[in-house]
Amino acid sequence: METREYLKQLRQDIVFNETLCAHPLTFHTTWGVFSPREVDEGSRLLLDLMTIHPADDCLDLGCGYGPIGITMAKRAPQGHSLLVDKDYVAVDYANKNIQRNGIVNAEARLSNGFSAVGERRFDVIASNIPAKVGNEMLTLFMHDALAHLKPGGRIYVVTINGLRQYIKRNFNEVFGNYDKLKQGKSYTVAMAVKR
Repeated sequence: METREYLKQLRQDIVFNETLCAHPLTFHTTWGVFSPREVDEGSRLLLDLMTIHPADDCLDLGCGYGPIGITMAKRAPQGHSLLVDKDYVAVDYANKNIQRNGIVNAEARLSNGFSAVGERRFDVIASNIPAKVGNEMLTLFMHDALAHLKPGGRIYVVTINGLRQYIKRNFNEVFGNYDKLKQGKSYTVAMAVKR
């Protein structure tokens, strides 16, 4: 294949279908966003272990092209889901994937952490936390999540196992509780509740 043809192929959207929590979905992605060819193992594990009620208002922190937030919106049709990411390309794809999948109760917004969330409060905050986000940003995430959860609201995170103890320590410090839902070969899913 000649270079020009190969480059043309690389510039086209990557398109795949997934069934997440019994919801068939179609995703368009591109090179440069996280896990562009399939929904990654950590996100799948997180989605399988979260409790979402039909009227929950949900936040997907670091949404990428939207698999977690879109699935939460499907599971909470009477609630509203907000998807945020600091990457413009990811937010653009997330909004397009929301439209492609016929979801009317979700939107994606450009935001560095909680910077563009405003005063909104949520029943569920979920995040597939990148390993390289840094302790300072993780500290901001934790405290901002506490401030943006409704009483009784839940935060769910999936991390590589190397961050497991850090999350446990910080959930206990910030929320006063920690529950390890599952530790797999590579990933750990944990939650905390705003009491």
